[in-house]
Amino acid sequence: MNKTTGLMLGTLTAAIMSTSALAQTTITVSTWAGPNHGINTMVWPTWKSWIEEATEGRVTVEVVHDMGPPASQMEMVADGIADATWVFHGYNTGRFELTKLPEFPTFEDFSSENASAAYWRTHLEHLAQAGEHRGVDVVAAGVHGPGWIFSSEQYETLDDMKGKRIRVGGGVMGDLSNALELTGVALPPTGVYEAGSQGVIDGAMLVPEGLRSFRVAEIFPYTLKVDGGFYRGSFTIVVNPMIWDQMSAEDREAVEAVSGERLSRLFGYMMDVSDVRGVAFAEEQGHTFTELGDDDLETLRGISDDMIEAWAESVSASRDVDAMAAIEFFREQLAAAAEEESVGDLVPDDYK
Repeated sequence: MNKTTGLMLGTLTAAIMSTSALAQTTITVSTWAGPNHGINTMVWPTWKSWIEEATEGRVTVEVVHDMGPPASQMEMVADGIADATWVFHGYNTGRFELTKLPEFPTFEDFSSENASAAYWRTHLEHLAQAGEHRGVDVVAAGVHGPGWIFSSEQYETLDDMKGKRIRVGGGVMGDLSNALELTGVALPPTGVYEAGSQGVIDGAMLVPEGLRSFRVAEIFPYTLKVDGGFYRGSFTIVVNPMIWDQMSAEDREAVEAVSGERLSRLFGYMMDVSDVRGVAFAEEQGHTFTELGDDDLETLRGISDDMIEAWAESVSASRDVDAMAAIEFFREQLAAAAEEESVGDLVPDDYK
């Protein structure tokens, strides 16, 4: 009798354990930056730890590298090849227009963390209704650090750069390069080192973290900078909606609670930390940083105002969004977000 009972209990325990194992949901994340990029060393592992804690281990995250090029990421998630990814909107020319909103120059220094929080709120309040992310669910919005211009020779004025072959991405970066009469060369950041070292480009529009992570400081010893950056970059973290069907309503609520603004802030915090490290690395190399002069600053302000006006007119008509109200809301939220606590204390020490 005892032997039979023991066998029954053993079978029941094995069945429960098997059911528990099958009940775990794994969110497969496609990532396209190098393994040492902060998205891979800080954002994904921190999000994973938050999700596992919030769901008591029922939901986890698995990161897979090099599933596809940056421009294909959103389609990969929409098609179910991956469950989640991060999207740089500038790589999808013509598809995203509203996402240029946080990319325009502000001429004020603010953290990427606060910008990302403000962007998330603006997405919910003004942008999501336009459906630019059809086929996926947006679970976070991010803004990278101030875009500067790194170069092989020193540029002190806007005229110094005219006609120079400068790496650009997309979005406002591309529009700005045209307005400044640069010769824009479209390249992913991973291609800057090779192109610069071979003399294919004279410089690059990138963020300070690229000085270290993409080895830009090794080939370009000069930086031209402006408060707030010549531009910023817009990102979202997206998931395939079918992932929610693989977890309970309780677990979905838990995952969403550690996503949204919290995950947006984490993305921005990662960018801030990476930028500080990039500048420090460049300074160790004897890098020269030059601030744009006042006259050129006024010229840049005029260029920015013209770009914003043209953008607002275009998207207000094509996307049925009050673009100027959205950008004003974003700026209000920048100030509000600066008064709130940083997400940094929620990042495990192992990932900082």
